[in-house]
Amino acid sequence: MREPISDFYAVIPAGGIGSRLWPLSRADAPKFLHDLTGSGQSLLRDTWDRIEPLAGHDRIAVVTGRAHRAAVEAQLPGIPDRNVFLESEPRESAAAIGLAAAILHRREPDVIIGSFSADHVIRSTRKFEFAVRDAVEVARQGFIVTIGITPTEPAVGFGYIKQGEELDVDGVREASLVERFVEKPDLATAKTYYEDRSYLWNAGMFISRADVLLAELERHQPALHAGLLELAEAWDDRDRRGAVVDRVWPALPKIAIDYAVAEPAAEGGRLAVVPGHFDWDDVGDFASLTKLILNGRKNDLAVLGPSARVLSDAASGILVSQTSRVISLVGVQDIVVVDTPDALLVTTIEHAQRVKGVVESLKLNGRGDVL
Repeated sequence: MREPISDFYAVIPAGGIGSRLWPLSRADAPKFLHDLTGSGQSLLRDTWDRIEPLAGHDRIAVVTGRAHRAAVEAQLPGIPDRNVFLESEPRESAAAIGLAAAILHRREPDVIIGSFSADHVIRSTRKFEFAVRDAVEVARQGFIVTIGITPTEPAVGFGYIKQGEELDVDGVREASLVERFVEKPDLATAKTYYEDRSYLWNAGMFISRADVLLAELERHQPALHAGLLELAEAWDDRDRRGAVVDRVWPALPKIAIDYAVAEPAAEGGRLAVVPGHFDWDDVGDFASLTKLILNGRKNDLAVLGPSARVLSDAASGILVSQTSRVISLVGVQDIVVVDTPDALLVTTIEHAQRVKGVVESLKLNGRGDVL
C-alpha cells in the first residue's frame, strides 16, 4: 500500500437530494446516506473508504448542510470537527468546493485539493487510485484537472469531455488538455462520441492546487470569490464564524463548478483531463440503479430493502420497499416500484429520468411534506 499524498486534501461535497431517486432519496435522507450497492454501508462511507488511502484519515473534509451534520458524523465516526464544513443552505457546487478550497488554502497555502462526490459508485479502487495520483501530478504543473471516465457504452445520461492536445508530465500515464465540455447528448450523438474514443464521461471530479482554483474563481466569478475569502477568514474563529456564514453564505451566487471554473479554464487552456479506466456510475436515476444492482441482467427484478416482501412472476425492473407490505408484480417488464410509508412511485425504466419532474410538481403544489 502506497503512502498518502503528503500535500493532498480530499473534499467530499455531500449535498443535494437526488431528486430522480424520489421517494427513496429525500431532503432529510439524501442519496449519499443510503446503501445502494449492497456493501452494507452508505455511499458516503464508501467514498470515504476509497479516498482515505490517498489523503489519510485526518485530511478529508466534508461539505454538507447543517441539517445533515449528525447523520454525516454518524457515518464517519472520528472525522475531525475542523474538517466538517457546514452550509446554511444549498448554493450549488462552486460555492461548496470553493469554500473548502478557501478554508484549506488559508490553513495550508500550498495544498492540493481533490473533490469527489459523496454519492458515486466506483468499484475498481486500485485503478481509481492510479488516476487520482496521476491527476495530482498534473495539478502540480498549475492545471485544474478532471478525471474523465472511459465510456463503456453510448450513454445519454452523462455529460462528456472532449480530449485535446496530449500533455507530457513526468510519471503520468495519460493526460491531455480539455478541448471542450458537452452536455448530455441524444442517443445518435452519444453513439458518435462512443465511436470517436476521444470523448470521456464527465464524472465531476476535480483536482487542483487550491490557489489555482481560487484564481480561476476570482477571474470568472469575482463576487463568489470575494464571499468565499470572507468566509474562510472567519471560519476557524468559532466566535465569528456563525454570524459571518449567516450573512455571507445566502448571498453567494448559485452556479455549478462546471460553469464557474471548468468550462472557462478549458477555454483558456488551463484544464486537463486524466482518463479513468475504472467502473463508475453516478446512480442518477432508477434506470442506472437497476443496471448497477443487476449487473446487466435485463430480464431480472432487482429488489432493494431489508424487509421487502415480494411475489414476482415474469417481471423485470426494480422494486424498492421500505414497508412490510406484500408487493406482487405479475407480467410487467422494466417496471420501477418504490414503496415508502408515505409515498408510492410507479414508473418504467424508460421514464426514470422524469421522476425529477414529479418532485418539481410536488414543490409547486406545496407538498414539501413528502419531499
